[in-house]
Amino acid sequence: MTIAKGEKLPDATFITMGENGPEGVTSADLFAGKTVVLFAVPGAFTPTCSSAHMPSFVRTADKLRAKGVDQIACVSVNDPFVMKAWSDATGAAAADITVLSDAESAFTTAIGMDFTAPPAGLIARSQRYAMLVKDGVVTELNLEESPGVCELSGGETMLDAL
Repeated sequence: MTIAKGEKLPDATFITMGENGPEGVTSADLFAGKTVVLFAVPGAFTPTCSSAHMPSFVRTADKLRAKGVDQIACVSVNDPFVMKAWSDATGAAAADITVLSDAESAFTTAIGMDFTAPPAGLIARSQRYAMLVKDGVVTELNLEESPGVCELSGGETMLDAL
C-alpha cells in the first residue's frame, strides 16, 4: 500500500557517505522534530533525474529553507558511492541537499513506492515523488504517474505548496 498524506513514515536506515566512508542514518535522525522535503528519483545519473528533478531542488533550496524547511533530502535505490558522485556532479552537495542510499529498496518498498522496468534496466527502483514531512508525518505528497516525467514532484511545485 502506498504511503498517504497524514501517515507516519516507517522506521528505516539509509546509507550516506561520511568522512570515513558509508554510514547509516535512521529515519528518526532525519525526521524527528524537523520539517523535511524528501524527494525520490528512479536512479542517479538517469536523464530526467539529472536534468530536471535534482536541478529543481538545487534551484529552490534556499527558498525552501526560507519557508521553514530544515532539511532537503533525495533518496534513490542506488549505492552510496554513486549517490555521492551524483551529488557532487549535480551541485546537490554545494546546495546542502542530503543524498540517501536506499540500496536494498527497503524504505521504498515499505512506503509502496517501488517499481520495476526491466527494458530500462531499472529493477526494484523508486517512483519519482516529493513529499513534505513534518516530524515524521507526510503532510504533502506529489507523485508522478511516469518515472520519466518531473512536473508534480519538482522543487518549484513543493515551494508553491508551502
